[in-house]
Parts: sequence; structure tokens; C-alpha cells
Amino acid sequence: MRRPLAAAAVVLALTTPLLVATPAAAAPGSTTGGDPYFPAAGNGGYDVGHYGLGLTYDPASGRLDGTAVITLTATEDLDSFSLDLRGLTASRVLVDLQRASFRQIPADASGGGELVITPRQKLRGGTKHVVTVVYGGVPGQPVDSTGALYGFVSFPDGSFVANEPEGASTWYPVNDVPTDKATYDFVINVPQGRTAIANGEPVGRPITAFGRTTFVWRATDPMASYLSTASIGDYDMTRQTGPRGLPILNYVDRDLSDEDRETTGANLALQPQMIDFFDDVYGRYPFTSFGAIVDDDVDAGYALETQTRPVYSGAPSESTVAHELAHQWVGNSVTPEQWRDIWLNEGFATYSEWLWGEFRGGATPQQRFEEVYATPADDAFWTVPPGDPGPEDLFAAATYDRGAAALQALRGTVGDRDFFTILRRWATGNEDGNVTTADFVALAERVSRQQLDDFFTEWIYTPEKPEGY
Repeated sequence: MRRPLAAAAVVLALTTPLLVATPAAAAPGSTTGGDPYFPAAGNGGYDVGHYGLGLTYDPASGRLDGTAVITLTATEDLDSFSLDLRGLTASRVLVDLQRASFRQIPADASGGGELVITPRQKLRGGTKHVVTVVYGGVPGQPVDSTGALYGFVSFPDGSFVANEPEGASTWYPVNDVPTDKATYDFVINVPQGRTAIANGEPVGRPITAFGRTTFVWRATDPMASYLSTASIGDYDMTRQTGPRGLPILNYVDRDLSDEDRETTGANLALQPQMIDFFDDVYGRYPFTSFGAIVDDDVDAGYALETQTRPVYSGAPSESTVAHELAHQWVGNSVTPEQWRDIWLNEGFATYSEWLWGEFRGGATPQQRFEEVYATPADDAFWTVPPGDPGPEDLFAAATYDRGAAALQALRGTVGDRDFFTILRRWATGNEDGNVTTADFVALAERVSRQQLDDFFTEWIYTPEKPEGY
């Protein structure tokens, strides 16, 4: 969700790769991931399996120092390859424990920022390699293409880290596209008294020495880079237990007002019940834990579904908590291949809010649909097609509300039985994968045994108000 609501690095032990000679036909890897909205993001020629991130952060100066140990597999023969890295400076690069030459291409108005690496030995397609990058700098307060804060956003008490759509490169070298999912380890060193929270679960207890504390986190579920986080602040931690013993770890900024803490506590208390509810809609919760990071710095002004542990800029409402939880199925586990299909994230999560609201005694999804559909035909709302909104309107209201309305219109077209079968098969059949709108259309047609091209063209791709509803 991206709409308004707010010591030395530790190098991780990894398996030593097999080194093989590469034929002379090797070529440079692409410096683009191929997304038409963000062509400077992502890279070609390899697939990342794991990121081991050792981070040291000083809130007083805003400086971040890191060592990234990246396990990747070459998908073609390469004599060079690149990682996205923006606003930070690499000082040393190793490939398979051997020094590699490198150069950095700074970001420009279109985004980007590349670390181009030339290893001593060329990489043969199909072989696994370990790339180590030592780097550092001051991330500051990066902004995305819409001018909103994102990536590693520094504040006096720590950091608010929310990467959507391609802000992970502001704090570590990365293949910053939704299709290259990987597992993660985080070792985060911060001043004593601060708490560092990342995805997955903590490993052991924090260790404090010489006025600094090191936190270790491990995320074993495949994760798109935009869903990673390393948020740092003055947090109080509480635990809940979800269905089947699922650990729920909540971190709430102790500097929130008493009123905001009360609101936050009441809404986070509903998380176990929400998980149980969405289990019935989408199938079993797809990850190893859940929880929340609630920050008092409201300048970001939004929440994001960072995997297993959404971040909230300020106290979240009940519907926002439901929205970010639903994203764990639709968006995080089942992730669009390209950003033009963001409605598969936001339209689905908004519709999930509607379902939860009805369950809680509020308006029905049909009533919510009617509110959206009452928007006049000449309103700019209808000019943004959810299936191709453009990078400037990636987080426009239509992506959320028109996308959700399209799902309710589909429900009316195919009937409740087929509709909820479609939702469940969408989540369970594409778990840990990447999808397109065409995939969803094909599934809906298979289940309903109806031809739905015209329906989706009207609701998802046409910059006009659909007629007859």
C-alpha cells in the first residue's frame, strides 16, 4: 500500500562456490531489468538466491556502512554484470573471494544507479557465485518518481525503510525487480538503546558491546527486494500468536502519543482474527511470521506491506492493518512481474479491506462498489486504467478503488461460488511466484467458463467509466 494514512558489518558464512572457466563468447550483463516503467531498475544475466546484509548505522550522522554477500546464479555467460546501487559508494568487490574490478554509474533523473562488476574469471551460465560488496554513504531521504519518501529514509532516531517500487538500491546492492525473489539474512548494528527490525524472525538475542547493539534477522521465504526492510528506532515489542501458533511480532515506537498508542494497540490486537479470516479467503497464510513496525515519524505518510512485518508511518487504522495483511497473500506471495500490473496488489488488498469491513458489520462490498461507481463519468478518477496506470499514477486512487470495484463487478458477473474459487486458486496456485493480468484473466475464464476479455478491457484497461453497472 502506498497511499496516505507515515560496528563493523558481519560477513555471513556461505558455501564456497564452484569455479569454472567460461568460454570467450561471454558478454556483459544487461543493466536493465526490462520493466517499461522503471527501465533503470534491475539487471540481466543472473538470478539472486540469497542476500546476506551486514549493516552499521549511525542516526546522528545518517551514515550507513554495509557489507553485502550475494549468492547468485549466472543465467548466461557473462564477462561483467551489474547491481543496482544508488547514492552509496562501493569500496571493495569480491567475486568468489577474488578481487574484482568495478565502476559505478550514478543515478540520473530517470532513477537507476549501477555498480558494474567485472570478475577475474568470466561467469558461465548455470554456475553459482558469491559476490561481496563493501560500501557506505549517507542515504538521506530519497524520493520516488512521485516525490514521496521511500527506500532507506533517515530520521534523527533511526530509519523508516519502505522500498516500493525500486528503492532497495538506496541501502544495498540489489537486483531491484519484483521477479528476482531471494532469501535474506540481516545483521544490523545500531547505537545502544535503538532497535533494528527486519523481515522474518530474530536469530538469537541482541548483543550489546561498546555502546552498540547488533540484531540478527533471517527471512527464509522468497521475497521481492521492494518488500525488504531494516527499520531502526525506539520501539517497544509485543508478541501475539496467530493461527497454528504463527508468531506475530509487533514493534511500536515509544514516542507515539498516548492516543496513537491506544489506537495502534486496539487495531494490532485484531491481527490473529484477521489472519484467520483471510486464511478462509486465500488459503493458509504463506509466511513464517507476521507483525508490524509502527513509526512515529509521519513524514512518509503511508504504510507498506513489507514482507512479514508491514511498516506504518503513524498509527494505523483497522482497515489499513487489514489491507497490509491481505498483501501478504496478494502482492508479496503472489507478485506482479511488472509494475504496470500493480492493481493485482492494490485492487486485491483494497477488496480485502471491503471483505473484512463487511465481516466486522460495516458496509458490504456491493455498497462500497456503489460508492466508487457513483463517481461522475467526467471525473479524472476514470482516466487512470488500473492495468496500465503509468509510473506517475502508480499509486493513484484508481489503482486501489477502481481495481477493487473491478473485482466486485467480476463477482457479480461470475457469481459468488466461482469468484471465491478464483481468489483462492489465485493465491494458492501462484504462491511465491510472479503473475500478470493475463494470468488472472485466464484463471477467471477457466473457473467461470466465460469469455471475459471484454469485461477486463473495460474495467482494467479503458480510461473511461465502465457502463451498465
